[in-house]
Amino acid sequence: MSGGRLLLAATPLGHPGDASARLIDALGSADIVAAEDTRRVRNLAQSLEVRIRGKVLSLFEGNETTRVPALVDEIRGGATVLAVTDAGMPSISDPGYRLVAACVSADLPLTCLPGPSAVTTALTLSGLAADRFCFEGFAPRKAAARRGWLAALATERRTAVFFESPRRLAECLRDAVDELGADRRAAVCRELTKIHEEVVRGTLGELAEWAADGVLGEITVVLAGATPVADVDTLVAEVVALADDGMRVKDACAQVIAAHPGAPSRRELYDAVLRARAQ
Repeated sequence: MSGGRLLLAATPLGHPGDASARLIDALGSADIVAAEDTRRVRNLAQSLEVRIRGKVLSLFEGNETTRVPALVDEIRGGATVLAVTDAGMPSISDPGYRLVAACVSADLPLTCLPGPSAVTTALTLSGLAADRFCFEGFAPRKAAARRGWLAALATERRTAVFFESPRRLAECLRDAVDELGADRRAAVCRELTKIHEEVVRGTLGELAEWAADGVLGEITVVLAGATPVADVDTLVAEVVALADDGMRVKDACAQVIAAHPGAPSRRELYDAVLRARAQ
């Protein structure tokens, strides 16, 4: 028997209409459906009017390690295994990574049926820069670890996306204000693609105040990247070097400022250069 493979398929975040035609076909044709929650995948199939003909097995955080070897054996023996999670893309803070790694190690075929992802959906709706971003998974549960994690994002210039429990969102946003400042911009995306979808945009201070009384639903947070802050002494040294080579100080200030995002104004840098040269 040959031809086995692993299919990783994105499932709707909430609206069944977001299911791809390839997901619908795979649900009806796969030999095994490995699902984070077997009840939810059956409900999804029912809403899509698909009959699951293969065996349905659970594949969640608690059993993924022990379940993977058997699934790899099934694929090696010729079975098509479809892996799905409750919502979004498998292995993105959801089960699936261990199965993928095992198939790669065993040189077994695998492919992805692309579709919904809370990460990119939230990023798109946030109104924040999306040209460069990082995904941080779930925010740490414990306060000390969460504050340290947020502190590490203080100088992160890329837009950051992370998941948070609605029960801890208010505390997380308060910690973010303490570690990143009240003026850092962010967006809280709630219940994406569902009936009660809501995207709240503003500063961390505003969002912490909004969330103080509690928030319900699946939460994705998008955090603006840090604004770079240039070291003034370094900029002054660059201006002085250009001036010593014959460039006018004002022109040197303009050139250095253009090359350094986060630099002070031309007037501030010019004054700093004059003070440095007078010493």
